[in-house]
Amino acid sequence: MKFTEKDRLCIPVPFYHCFGMVLSNMACMTHGATMVLPAEYFDPVSVMSAIEKERCTAVHGVPTMFVAELEHPDFSKYDFSSLRTGIMAGSPCPIEFMKKVSTLMNMKEVVITYGQTEASPGITMSSTDDTLLQRVSTVGRPMPHTEMKIVEPKTGKMVPRGETGEICARGYMIMRCYYNNPVATDQCVDKEGWLHTGDLGILDDDDYCKITGRLKDMVIRGGENIYPREIEEFLYTHPAISDVQVIGVPDKKYGEELMAWIKLKKGASASAEEIKAFCKGKIAHFKVPRYIKFVDDFPMTVSGKIQKFKMREASIAELGLEEAARMKTA
Repeated sequence: MKFTEKDRLCIPVPFYHCFGMVLSNMACMTHGATMVLPAEYFDPVSVMSAIEKERCTAVHGVPTMFVAELEHPDFSKYDFSSLRTGIMAGSPCPIEFMKKVSTLMNMKEVVITYGQTEASPGITMSSTDDTLLQRVSTVGRPMPHTEMKIVEPKTGKMVPRGETGEICARGYMIMRCYYNNPVATDQCVDKEGWLHTGDLGILDDDDYCKITGRLKDMVIRGGENIYPREIEEFLYTHPAISDVQVIGVPDKKYGEELMAWIKLKKGASASAEEIKAFCKGKIAHFKVPRYIKFVDDFPMTVSGKIQKFKMREASIAELGLEEAARMKTA
């Protein structure tokens, strides 16, 4: 972010989480930047007020926080002219939101950090020097002194550049272990020191990484591997959709079917048929969600991460798919 002692960072993310503790607080301490704490807990009005009043040059947040700010009815009343940069991280960052943050919030140098707590927490990061396309459509390149590889999950062999696989990282920042839990540690960090993230991604020829989804979120429908992230990115382009999460639900015939939980913009309306018609001819037919559910919110952790397993559990009950869920597969 090119922080100096002249920067003023608005920090609405929790301190017990690596985002607030490391990427926010420690980054300010090491560079002499001012820490601005808008409230005891996240509130979009408090954040926007603090940015204007304290003339913040940067703000951090998970995607759901930026959505709450951008779609607040009073958004246009606040002055964001002092903003320059900031980090969107913590969960997958939709390209459309990154573009809006860059323009509507004046964060022309906004960047993304990708990682997890086990990596203290950064593995890759984009730079203020990267192009807008690189900053909104990738999670940047591996950080200094960090090794990264993309592997085929079942075999552990590296895949060619441009192909999807599990992201693995190695370096000084990888945790030593899960405290008093050697079994869990061995499942996560192999004997050569590689952290197996459980995230799926692609590495291009210039070392920029794109996240395509979570290994456990991947949907296998009739033998086709489907990555929910791809469908979510497409649905974000629908003018009535504010937020969307795609999951897999059990199906007797295909093994799994796609379901989209959709949050509409305030005052907007849409039907399941309209959403499917929007998809037809633009994405592969097997990627069009069979089930559509309109919601006001998503189940999430207090740090803003969507809990897709809870969505799946609720959907199985609502759709009466318990019998399909009990089917055993090889």
